[in-house]
Amino acid sequence: MNDVVDSTSSSADKLHAEDVEVIVASDEHIKYVDEILDTINRAAKVRGTGIAKRSPEYVSQKMHERKAVIALSKEGEFAGFSYIESWSNKQFVANSGLIVANKFRGIGLATRIKRRIFQLSRDMFPEAKIFSLTTGAAVMKMNFELGYRPVTFDELTDDAAFWKGCESCVNYDILQRNGGHKCLCTGLLYDPSEVKYHPENRFMQTNENPSVAPAHTEAPDGKLIEELEQLLATWKKGK
Repeated sequence: MNDVVDSTSSSADKLHAEDVEVIVASDEHIKYVDEILDTINRAAKVRGTGIAKRSPEYVSQKMHERKAVIALSKEGEFAGFSYIESWSNKQFVANSGLIVANKFRGIGLATRIKRRIFQLSRDMFPEAKIFSLTTGAAVMKMNFELGYRPVTFDELTDDAAFWKGCESCVNYDILQRNGGHKCLCTGLLYDPSEVKYHPENRFMQTNENPSVAPAHTEAPDGKLIEELEQLLATWKKGK
């Protein structure tokens, strides 16, 4: 499923990071499922991007299994979400449905959710490769900070159930025309064995709690973007 991130282009005015808590979702949060799916679908339409659609029952099950992260304001208002999917007999894991409600944009919440769902994935599936499909530069940057690298689709899961989820995407015909090897999305992969790509210390050493926004990272944003552009260029040459 393609990560969406934001619901529209506006941002929060008076909110601060400490006004929102990022936690592992459970049965008590199932009441937010309809709002979550509505926010994801509206964001995809606004941005013109494709997503693999999920049913309310599917997302509820993720909460029941504690394979999801939800962000809530102090007043209990929905602010953001993401969930975990496992494929190929748990050899691959995807962090999907990353969304931040319009009201809560501009306070670094997407990054906090991404880091929390990533850490939850590592805790639950420590040997699994974690992958992402996205068309968004912001998601690429967040993934790169966590140790992902761009890869061809052939390096991702070959689980037919995962790729079937792409059928509901508006860009599915592009994937079909390319024999399932490429689409508008960029494939990104975190491999636990590829230590040279793991820059987790950029936030792990500055803040032991990934649900709280770090005060700083090891490398400035400009440097991260430059490194990502170089990595993407190298990947495209060898594609």
